[in-house]
Amino acid sequence: MSEEYFIGVDVGTGSVRAGLVSSDGKVIRISVRNILTWNPKPGFYEQSSEDIWAACVKCIKEVTSDVQADSIRGIGFDATCSLVCLDNEGKPLSINTTGDNEKNIILWMDHRAKKEADEINQKNHDVLKYVGGKISLEMETPKLLWLKRNLTYECWLKVGRFFDLPDFLTWKATSCDVRSLCSLVCKWTYEVSKDGKRNWNSSYFRDIGLGDLEEDNWRKIGSKTQPPGHPVGAGLSEQAARELELIPGTPVGTSMIDAHAGGLGLMGCSVENLNDKYSSRLCLICGTSTCHMAVSDEPVFSPGIWGPYFSAMIPGMWLNEGGQSATGKLIDHIIDSHPATQKIKNAIGEKHIQVYLTELLYDLAKMKNLKSPTFLTQELNIWPDFHGNRSPIADSTLKGMVCGLTLSNDEEDLALLYMATVQSLSYGTRHILDNLKSSGYTDISSILICGGLSKNFLFTQTQADVVNLPVICPEEPESVILGSAILGAAASGYFGDMDTAIKKMGGRGKVVNPDSHVLDYHNKKYKIFLKMYQHQMEYRNIMNGS
Repeated sequence: MSEEYFIGVDVGTGSVRAGLVSSDGKVIRISVRNILTWNPKPGFYEQSSEDIWAACVKCIKEVTSDVQADSIRGIGFDATCSLVCLDNEGKPLSINTTGDNEKNIILWMDHRAKKEADEINQKNHDVLKYVGGKISLEMETPKLLWLKRNLTYECWLKVGRFFDLPDFLTWKATSCDVRSLCSLVCKWTYEVSKDGKRNWNSSYFRDIGLGDLEEDNWRKIGSKTQPPGHPVGAGLSEQAARELELIPGTPVGTSMIDAHAGGLGLMGCSVENLNDKYSSRLCLICGTSTCHMAVSDEPVFSPGIWGPYFSAMIPGMWLNEGGQSATGKLIDHIIDSHPATQKIKNAIGEKHIQVYLTELLYDLAKMKNLKSPTFLTQELNIWPDFHGNRSPIADSTLKGMVCGLTLSNDEEDLALLYMATVQSLSYGTRHILDNLKSSGYTDISSILICGGLSKNFLFTQTQADVVNLPVICPEEPESVILGSAILGAAASGYFGDMDTAIKKMGGRGKVVNPDSHVLDYHNKKYKIFLKMYQHQMEYRNIMNGS
């Protein structure tokens, strides 16, 4: 009997990745294609749905080029929670005032809708309790309101469909307009209760000025919804199958947001002697930003943290989602903007600069007779919200702060800044975890981590040290692609149900244990971390005259 596979497609901020995944959860092959992003003015980030779909087609064809089409049992898609705009014929429609239809996606990190988000939050509608009390300008209803206000009236009327990007991909693959509960509940204020009731909240949309979207049973933003992993329509359409050189009817799973797919891929990872109950785990999906995923049997309301969302990731469980708006991007910014960086890169050749800086930190600690490089940052502290705070403060206007700079600009100075940045991001995780615990998540006993930063030992060790919990790194590092493949597996019925697919494909992991010798040091630094936020608010009040 020939091997059977699933395809996972992950559309991130800067690239599309497709993976060929075996039935035991091993990612056999990956294809990557960069995608276009336009940044026409500060805070505006735009993409093209045609560019993204074309990249998906190329990646899928590449990973399946040497396997039989009938060995592909299912396909799953995940993507960033970006807003796609199409006209009544399903063609791209501009999301900017220039009328350029190629640019028809507002990227998740776009901050154009700050005014609209502030106005929505002032209304304090009851639905906001499911987003930590405040809607984020990264979510879709503030962006929809911005579009209604800023596009010409004729353009607004031309809109045929608004999609979250993951749902656009399943629509392209199947020609079936089914929306994922993951996208709608987490980013669109769609309501789902434990007894199965689902609905758009009419009073909310009318209250914020988007009541016209209710027309024709909410057709423009979604009339039919399904939990992640449920089969979409009859599977691959004839047209998509021709494009992908696969078999029509191949099952396609209802989609997920990219970070949530990472959580799905992580949750089934097993380690001996560690609790593998879903509610005992906090998942960190690290990339440009970081998402923190926790699930519970009963709804937990945690101020500043999104959710609870029912069945948005694990069937039958409530999801809470915290996050940091810039993590990998912040580390890159700190390194790329430093005067010593280019000289280092010229000298180290193919070695990654973060690896070089980590080695330098250990050498410096040894030279100074320190037990750990952790202690090198005693006088250097960073508040990491260079792109605002997603949670638990939920304030997009916050700025980054650095305390302890000197006139030094050599490689040692860069190494210390790098270390302090990694620590500050870990304090951000602790801040989120503390809020979750105080709200009812008392059983969390381990952290699971995936994404680019999970391959950075300094980052994973520092996370473990700061939260004083073991960090699990899966042996299969591509957890997001794995999560997408699990959606395809669930849609195919190969394992019977989603829970079995998660556990059968989850694989195993290795543990990074916390270093007890640095806990007291981090506790002190964490106090400084929280003080830095207080100081930023004090400075703001002074300048505002209060």
